[in-house]
Amino acid sequence: MRGTVYKSTGSWHSVKNNEGVEFECRIKGRLRLDDLGSTNPIAVGDVVEFDIENNTDSRNGIIIKVHDRKNYILRKSVNLSKQTQILAANIDILFLVITINNPVTTTNFIDRFLITSNAYSIDTVLLFNKMDIYNKDETIQLDKLVNLYENIGYKCIKVSATKDLNIKEIISLIKGKTIMFGGHSGSGKSSIINCINPELNLKIGNISSQHLQGKHTTTYAELFDIDFGARVIDTPGIKGFGIVNFEKNEIGDFFPEFFQNKNKCKFNNCLHIDEPDCFIKELVSSNKISISRYENYKQIIMQDDLKYRQ
Repeated sequence: MRGTVYKSTGSWHSVKNNEGVEFECRIKGRLRLDDLGSTNPIAVGDVVEFDIENNTDSRNGIIIKVHDRKNYILRKSVNLSKQTQILAANIDILFLVITINNPVTTTNFIDRFLITSNAYSIDTVLLFNKMDIYNKDETIQLDKLVNLYENIGYKCIKVSATKDLNIKEIISLIKGKTIMFGGHSGSGKSSIINCINPELNLKIGNISSQHLQGKHTTTYAELFDIDFGARVIDTPGIKGFGIVNFEKNEIGDFFPEFFQNKNKCKFNNCLHIDEPDCFIKELVSSNKISISRYENYKQIIMQDDLKYRQ
C-alpha cells in the first residue's frame, strides 16, 4: 500500500494512504540501515510503501520502501553533530519566517536556509512576521532586509499573524501545493498557519522573557491537510542551521548574486576569499553585493564541515 508520511515521532510514523485512511507504521529493520547518516531516514512528506501488520483490519503497518524524493531540507543535527536531520521532503514552497526581534533572526541563519533550499530547487518565500510590534528603527531595519533579498530575487512578504496582515497573499500562493514553514521557535510559524486555516488550532507558545527566544511548542514536524487542496508542514523551531553535504566550491553557486558574476573572476575555481582579481570581492567593495551576505558566505566556507558524511 502507498501513502504519505504525515508525522514522525521517533519509532512511529503516521502514514495516510490515498483514500485518507491513517496508519501507524514502523520502519522495516533493513530500511533503518540504509541511511546511517541521518537521524531520521523517513521524513514528513515522504511517499512510502507499507504493509499492514497481522490482518486487513489493522491500522498498524511496516514501511518497506521510501520513494525517491523530489527534494528535501537537510541540516546538520545539533544534538548529534556527526549526523544530519531531514526537516521535510517533497516540498513545493518553503516559507521561511523571519522576525527582527522576539526572537532575532540573523542574516546568517537566513542565508544558510537559502543555500539549502536553492540547492534542492525549492521555491522559497521570506515572510517577515510580527509587523505590528516593531518600532520605527526596527521597521527601517526590516525594510533594509526586504530590499536586500528582493534585489537578489527572493519574494518577500510582510505579515502579521495577530493582525491577519497579508495572509490572503500567502493563501494565493499555496493552492494545490505542499508547503513547509521554517524558522526559529517563537517566530510565529504556527500562528501564521492558524491564520491560513483556523480550524487547525495549532498550539501557540510564548516568548521566553529571559532570553527573548521562542519555546519549542511544535515538537515534531507534522503535515496537515488544509483548504483549497493545499498541504502544510509545520516544523519545530530551530536555533541553528548547519550546512552539510556540500563542496566548498559549490557554496557560491547558491548565492544568486555570486553565481551570476563568477565567470568574471580570473580563476574558474575562485572561492572569492584570497584569490587575485576576484570580481565578487570587487562587487562587495563597491556595495553591489551585500557585505552581510559576503561575510556569511566566508564564515560557511571557512568554518563549516561541509562534506561531513556518516
